[in-house]
Amino acid sequence: MDLILKFVWAALFLIAHLGLWVSIYNRINALNLPRRVTKPMMKFLLLVAIVLPIYIGSILDASPKSLLLLRSASGGIHSTLQIYSLFVLSSYLWLGLPWLLTRPLFGLGWLSAEIQSEVKDLSQELTVPLPLSEKCKWFAKVPLNQIFELSVEKIELPVKDLPDALDGYRIAHLSDIHFTGDVAPDFTKHVITIANQWKPELFALTGDLIDKQSCIEWLKPVLQHAKASDGSYFILGNHDARMPDTQAIRSEISEAGWIDLGGNKITVCLRGQDVTIVGDESPWLKKPKELDERDQAFRILLSHSPDRIRWASKNQVQLMLAGHTHGGQGRLPLLGPVLSPSLYGSRYASGQFFQSPTTLHVTRGLSGTRLLRINCRPELSLLTLRRSE
Repeated sequence: MDLILKFVWAALFLIAHLGLWVSIYNRINALNLPRRVTKPMMKFLLLVAIVLPIYIGSILDASPKSLLLLRSASGGIHSTLQIYSLFVLSSYLWLGLPWLLTRPLFGLGWLSAEIQSEVKDLSQELTVPLPLSEKCKWFAKVPLNQIFELSVEKIELPVKDLPDALDGYRIAHLSDIHFTGDVAPDFTKHVITIANQWKPELFALTGDLIDKQSCIEWLKPVLQHAKASDGSYFILGNHDARMPDTQAIRSEISEAGWIDLGGNKITVCLRGQDVTIVGDESPWLKKPKELDERDQAFRILLSHSPDRIRWASKNQVQLMLAGHTHGGQGRLPLLGPVLSPSLYGSRYASGQFFQSPTTLHVTRGLSGTRLLRINCRPELSLLTLRRSE
């Protein structure tokens, strides 16, 4: 019994310790910090997350008393580690419980929506090989990896105060294309072909398009195939901001027929209804223009990060579309994602949410610099707006 108790306490400590450092990791990656700063920080976080439990375990027996007091075998008390021990264990209340309550299992703050999903393995549908690099070829063979298993999700999305004219309005939402040179552009081109077959009235692309400047030449041949009666709109994301020439990215997409909403707001007529559409690339690139009473009552926000949900709610935005978080790249059964570069942790990693008066849809995106997706397929979101009281 004593051995079981020691194991349980050691496990609780280890889980809380790792959860704390994952939480820090998520939030640092949500900030607009230079890569020369974040890369060393990430390496340091990983080192601490691994080494610290090993060190603590080397000076303690893993009994509940020694874990709480951090008393070594020689009887000495390590005051600094004692404080850290109590801090980590207390995180179950101030960090762990809120995290648990926001899991998809409980549905707190989530928006119920009717979803029809169809999985298409594009590595089998397309005649061209999708992996271009040796790294991608290797990752594509990893068991359970779903990087080429596209989930086409037709979502009946409830939107508060949706004008009657827009009930049934169709939006194809894409995000996080991540042209790295590892995956053939045919993957994204075929996704757009699938979306076109659904006949969307509007295309929305919410950032993270390029990871190598040389891949800019892929943008126009791929994106020019998007067909929507009311136009195609885009913003850039944090990976685009790392490129030496973001204006070249904007120009190439604009030449493909897309409208640049980065830091802009425009009034468009959708089904005879005037609508204000806003683009938000902050905190990395262009901030959105402020909204006032002159803007239309119905407002749509394209934001790269779901962290802008408070801004959307404050500015009376009814519909917000975002990406950035990739659904966490992996999801635990029932509990959902753990990793997510967001100030809210994995709260808004993907799915539908409501923060009055804003309906938020976060897509898992299409690709990423990490060529591994576990229980987290790339997503094409086909949204049908529905009026909700």
